[in-house]
Amino acid sequence: METEVTNLSQLPLNKYGTIQELKCDGNIRRRLLDMGLVKETKIKPVLVSPSKDPRAFEVRGSIIAIRKEDAENIGIKF
Repeated sequence: METEVTNLSQLPLNKYGTIQELKCDGNIRRRLLDMGLVKETKIKPVLVSPSKDPRAFEVRGSIIAIRKEDAENIGIKF
């Protein structure tokens, strides 16, 4: 059951979360929306780079990389 609200950078590997909000604007917001990161979308971190940034996430059947600074602006529930 989803209970905790946090940001995407805090979501543990291989655990699903649901996007609740994007706390950014401008070009980065448009890019995230274009990648399918809209409210109520399920997202799961699947890989971490050796330097710990960026992380790879599974979204709508695709794998995308998101930098930590951008992931901190994505509110999720898990």
